[in-house]
Amino acid sequence: MSAAVLAPAISVRDLTKTYRDTPVLRGVGFDVAKGSVYALLGSNGAGKTTTVRILSTLMRADAGTVSVDGHDVDDSPDEVRESISLTGQFAAVDEILTGRENLILIARLRHQRDGKTIAADLLARFGLADAADRRVGTYSGGMRRRLDIAMSLIGDPPVVFLDEPTTGLDPQGRNEVWDTVRALAADGTTVLLTTQYLEEAEQLADRIGILHEGRIIVEGTLSELKALLPPAKVEYLEKQPTLEEVFLAIVGAGSSGEETR
Repeated sequence: MSAAVLAPAISVRDLTKTYRDTPVLRGVGFDVAKGSVYALLGSNGAGKTTTVRILSTLMRADAGTVSVDGHDVDDSPDEVRESISLTGQFAAVDEILTGRENLILIARLRHQRDGKTIAADLLARFGLADAADRRVGTYSGGMRRRLDIAMSLIGDPPVVFLDEPTTGLDPQGRNEVWDTVRALAADGTTVLLTTQYLEEAEQLADRIGILHEGRIIVEGTLSELKALLPPAKVEYLEKQPTLEEVFLAIVGAGSSGEETR
């Protein structure tokens, strides 16, 4: 197997960044395999968004090297931008336009041919076909986020950055986004996900890096991270449903999510 095949989609080495006199990143390093989901897990202020901004060429690091899809972010920023999409913490959609119009607009801005066909395909792929011609202002939070991610995929970028994609969403909206991330990975897209939610990392990630005070303090698969703790004591207890399970059972976890706010 060639070196090109083995090369990671994202490679970060010794990344440092300081704001004024406050160190934010202190030698961060990790690799993300092609077609995998990597979760950068950490609390607010850990440096997750700063890392994503550097990887997506929106900010320069003080030191360190970053390669995305084989391109150095400092030497070849244009090539990096052509290889990625970035979805921030809040959906960047036009609420006055319909879902279809949002997608067609982005397709035209990215000089894609046949924006109508691209829009129709993405609406079907993300379960929004029935709401395609409704104003986005009537969409639920989960639907807006799915549309936002769909917009970011126009042009078929091989690498996707999702910066805390479920911030502010209810359990149904969060599950809709989780399904979207799983579908991206199944299609071979590399996903770097930042989150402060442990369950989100557990549900989605092939590998997890725990970022704390500007450093990756531990990294590995979920099984590897669990193995760091002593074996659990086995006790037999009656399992009670969680509040989340009760909520989803009542409102319908399998609903299409096309309700208005």
